[in-house]
Amino acid sequence: MVIEGPTQLPTMVLPNLIKLDVEYDYDIDWLQGFRGATFGKLVTVTFRPGAKLTCDFLKAFESVALTTSATATLSRFRLYTSHLWGPNYRSLLLFTQLRELIIESPCGSVCSASVDNDTIVALARAMPKLETLRLGDLPCREIPTGVTAEGLAVLARHCPDLSVLRVHFQVATLSAPPVVGGMASNAGPSTPQRGCALKGFEVGFIPLPEESVARVALTLVHIFPRITHLICVDENWEKVMEAIWYSPGRAADHPSKEHPPLSVRRCNLSEPPPQEPHSGMIISRGTVRRDTTLTSLNHSISLAYQNLHFLHA
Repeated sequence: MVIEGPTQLPTMVLPNLIKLDVEYDYDIDWLQGFRGATFGKLVTVTFRPGAKLTCDFLKAFESVALTTSATATLSRFRLYTSHLWGPNYRSLLLFTQLRELIIESPCGSVCSASVDNDTIVALARAMPKLETLRLGDLPCREIPTGVTAEGLAVLARHCPDLSVLRVHFQVATLSAPPVVGGMASNAGPSTPQRGCALKGFEVGFIPLPEESVARVALTLVHIFPRITHLICVDENWEKVMEAIWYSPGRAADHPSKEHPPLSVRRCNLSEPPPQEPHSGMIISRGTVRRDTTLTSLNHSISLAYQNLHFLHA
């Protein structure tokens, strides 16, 4: 369905609709067309605004969605914008069935570094089924704000199925000895949590001092004991993955130390939105295009564990 101009949408009765993909260029008057709509099986919604978001889009979406059955069925929410934006994530807390929450926007004077512990804890408690959480662009360089190690630990505890994570975080709190999941991170690597399934952590442009590698590795393995790959720029994050791989708590999980399935992707820009065949309803107001470039490096590391004895320090 392609809508041009201020045409009002008809009342919608689509009981079998599963996926909704909306591209738009200007205001969000069209959103009111979904008020009171019948969506008995709606699972996925994707929004791709071409213009700058000048209003609280998430609040407007929540207001309309509450008049439908979407709060009970929706499990994937995606929003991709190429403009700076400071979203209020709390408008999504009623969508307790979400398994995927992706809100991509570039960083600048306003960026996803505004996500703090209060926000991440509220999302974690409201959405225990989360499997993918991506907020904002790849984490910025030298941004002092963001989620701390304690916030990441709460996320891991409340969302055991979480497998992919992108959120701005304070790397300094990972290199300190914080309390992680009710356990001090200096307690040693022999008793890591086994609750969270997270494997992919997108650390982006956050720099890591070389002297912090051992402590960060130890903290991460306690919070995310199944982590297997990073998306990063700083080469010291590769050393973090080496340290995690060869820690005593991980050695028994992998059959070979010579060719571990370790993945460290070095990237310059954020990954583009996932491309999927449309099996639902597409509403378009204009065309939105994003040109992004991603370079990746799959890196297998072979290193004797004795070279990483500092994990026991």
